[in-house]
Formats: sequence, structure tokens, C-alpha cells
Amino acid sequence: MSRPRRRSLLRGAMAGIGGGLIASWVMNQFMTGPGKQLQESMQKETPEEARKKPEDEDATMKAADAIVEITTGGRHLSHEGREIGGPIVHYSYGALMGGLYGSLVEYWKTPKAGFGTAFGTALFGAGDLVAVPALNLSPSSDGQPATSYINPFLSHLVYGATTELFRRALRPIL
Repeated sequence: MSRPRRRSLLRGAMAGIGGGLIASWVMNQFMTGPGKQLQESMQKETPEEARKKPEDEDATMKAADAIVEITTGGRHLSHEGREIGGPIVHYSYGALMGGLYGSLVEYWKTPKAGFGTAFGTALFGAGDLVAVPALNLSPSSDGQPATSYINPFLSHLVYGATTELFRRALRPIL
């Protein structure tokens, strides 16, 4: 007979942080692999046309620069600095959101709906559709074709499910 697990905000957060870090990496792999291929197949332009377009800085690179600007009183990162800072922002945010998720599910089961995909969907909506455009880290979602959100949306579903998978694996050992 196994003992029932005691709820713990700290242990839940730690399991969620671990899950969120792993999920951030898996999310990146999905975004640059299958997600990108699906996105290209759904858009009107050919994959060759999409590859020829100059790559804009992503929201995490812009966020890294904004953080440096705010904390240093106006200094900015070089492009190389933004390339380093972008992943730091991405993994930090992924760990933070994973910790929040792990803490929430210790006391409230709703975020686990759909094996974490409900949480991933909430992050997509709050982040990609609201916060990121509001902070001028990406263009407004107004006027953007719905197909432009396929990869980001699916990537957040992958993040949510992966966070839940690893949270479940880590939580019993904490």
C-alpha cells in the first residue's frame, strides 16, 4: 500500500521548473523542425521563399535587449548579445512558467487538463496573443493570418504536455 503524497508548493514548483526547462528545449526542437515544416506547408509562399526572407529577431531576443536597457539605464545589446540573451530569456521564462504550473497543480487540478495542454494553450493566448504584442516584442495580432499562429500554438501544446510529463516523473522523487 502506497502512502498518499503530501501537497507541497515548493516541491511542486521544483518539479515544474525541471519540467519547464526540459519542455522549453523540446518546444525549440518542435518549432525549428516539424512545426516549421507544417507552418511552411500551410502558408501560401513556398518554403524556398520563406527561407529567403530575412530573419527578424524573435521576441526573446528583443526581451533580452529590453531587460538590459532597463537595468543599465539605456544600454543595448549587440546582435550577438541578443543571440545569447534570447535563449536565456526563453529558458528562464519556461522554467518560471513550469514552476508556476507545478505549484498550481499541487492544489488545483484544472491546469493539468488535457495532460498540460490547457496550460500550454493559456500561455499561448496570454503570451503570444496579448503580452508579447502589448510589449512591442512582436507585431499586433490584428491582421495577421491565422496560419501564422500554427507553429506557435502547437509549440505551446508541446510545451504544456512535456512540462506535465516531466513534472509527473520528477514530483514523486522530490
